[in-house]
Amino acid sequence: MNYSILDFLGLLGAVGLFLYGMKVMSEGLQKAAGDRLRNILGAMTRNRFTGTVTGVFITALIQSSSASTVMVVSFVNAGLMTLSQSMAVIMGANVGTTVTAWIIALFGFKVDISAFALPLIGLAVPLLFSKKSKTKSMGEFTIGFAFLFMGLDMISKYVPDLQSNPEMFAFLQHYTSMGFGSVLIFCLVGMLVTMIIQSSAAMFAITLIMCSKGWITFDLACALVLGSNIGTTVTPLLASMSGNVAAKRTAMGHLLFNLLGTVWTLAVFYPFVELNSWITEEIGQGNPSELYNYVTNLQATDPGTYNILFQNALPTDTDVVLHHRTAIAQMQVSVSFGLSIFHTVFNLINLSIMIWLTNLYVKIVEILIPAKHTGDDEFQLKFISAGILSASELNISQAEKEMYVFAERVGRMLPMAQTLCHTKSGSDDFNKLYSRLEKYEEISDRMEIEIANYLNRCAEGRLSNESKRRLTAMMAIDSEIESIADAMLGVGKILLRKQESRVHFNEEIYANIDLMFGYVDKSIKVMLKVLNNLENVDEHDIIAAYNREREINNLRNQLRTANVENINSRHYEYQSGIYYMDIVSTLEKAGDFIINVIDTIREEFRKR
Repeated sequence: MNYSILDFLGLLGAVGLFLYGMKVMSEGLQKAAGDRLRNILGAMTRNRFTGTVTGVFITALIQSSSASTVMVVSFVNAGLMTLSQSMAVIMGANVGTTVTAWIIALFGFKVDISAFALPLIGLAVPLLFSKKSKTKSMGEFTIGFAFLFMGLDMISKYVPDLQSNPEMFAFLQHYTSMGFGSVLIFCLVGMLVTMIIQSSAAMFAITLIMCSKGWITFDLACALVLGSNIGTTVTPLLASMSGNVAAKRTAMGHLLFNLLGTVWTLAVFYPFVELNSWITEEIGQGNPSELYNYVTNLQATDPGTYNILFQNALPTDTDVVLHHRTAIAQMQVSVSFGLSIFHTVFNLINLSIMIWLTNLYVKIVEILIPAKHTGDDEFQLKFISAGILSASELNISQAEKEMYVFAERVGRMLPMAQTLCHTKSGSDDFNKLYSRLEKYEEISDRMEIEIANYLNRCAEGRLSNESKRRLTAMMAIDSEIESIADAMLGVGKILLRKQESRVHFNEEIYANIDLMFGYVDKSIKVMLKVLNNLENVDEHDIIAAYNREREINNLRNQLRTANVENINSRHYEYQSGIYYMDIVSTLEKAGDFIINVIDTIREEFRKR
């Protein structure tokens, strides 16, 4: 087998075409579907069972578990799926990939979707010239879909052609008589070869050739198939490298699922292989173990006929050769069915066990891939990253998720400011708490800038009109949330001036300040509730937010009026009243910033 530098460059080009096709397809789909895509994905992954069915269906449709799991990793990176939802889809994808093996077993070929690529491009090009944005986006999606499968087809042509050169694996015959050690070696070989050729289906075909030539027994063929299950996890792992922590955890979960499944299968390997042999016989396809015995016996007793059949000797279609060829062909069908059954039973049992342990999987991958920063006082963006997909529609979803995280972090400043009011002026506790409040405000400044820059990058992509309006609204929300943080630090600065002036508050002032803090706290909680569900904003939450704002304004007015009377009646000093009113006014401003967020959401996000 000759493999030149031009072949390698061709492989790089094929990978580039595949990735470009994925990019164009994803962007086209998102621009055509818009927000509906998020709702569709939510419905498809509502629970672990619907998520599993989704994984089976998508993988069976595109006949590539690697492609489907890369898509899942992308969706998690975009914040469209949770880690637990993605686990269920990936488990389903592993079952879906067995459909390809069955197609090969039943029909002797894999459905070649790439054959439809050029006709699809021919149909899609006219759509690109449509005046309707949605129609144009559907054209982009179709062309991207065609490029993706053209790329996959070309990758299979430019990778080292191991399938047509099975002689490369002849040396493995020397490792077939080492008992369980042989099983482990062939499992490793199956994993490595699948990692190289990026196709479990091609590995399945290579395994069938090796069985047919009598090089390996049926149980070692099963070990190769078992190893190929781990090999398919490499593509999502590579794809997740440029993703955020959630994407890396999803890819790791895929590896963990196949790895743990392989471990339990190896623990009961020989009985499990016998079970699959029995199933193959029961459905009338014969014993898959017979092929090895038949071919090795033929090689020992009649090497001339064996050479004619397998060693590219001159063909001689005598009655004896035809008899052996027919018998071997029947037994090849038996092995093909046996391997398909092994692959299917393995994945079904694995799924039926692991689906109940989804939450445990999530905990394990969170331990294996921890967040970069665990402290709340550290600056970190949870959802926004460079991302796997540079698709603006999905990136908007990332920003929406990040906006909620931003608001939640700013919301934590409110109880800090309230605690600071009750902390003894000049004490170490006061200074530490003020420093922490100040640090949170610095973090909020940086988060505001990062989110705004990210939204600006999103605006550079092609967007639907609705998404453009949403981006403008999110930039306004980003600014208002940061203003809430400024107000919380503003309370701290007032307390610092109060400390320097040696002014004291009495119990009445503290009680009224706490009451104001309580009203603002309720208002922030309503805002967080609305931000956490931007796709389905509840009208009752909007009304509740306006009611909270009126309560804050009414309380501010009552306290302002009472303050004048209290100063006149000597309840407290004039200067105490000044600092007291400054705090109340600052908290009322925070309420204004909160209602500004609600106003923007009501105008741009509420269902029309």
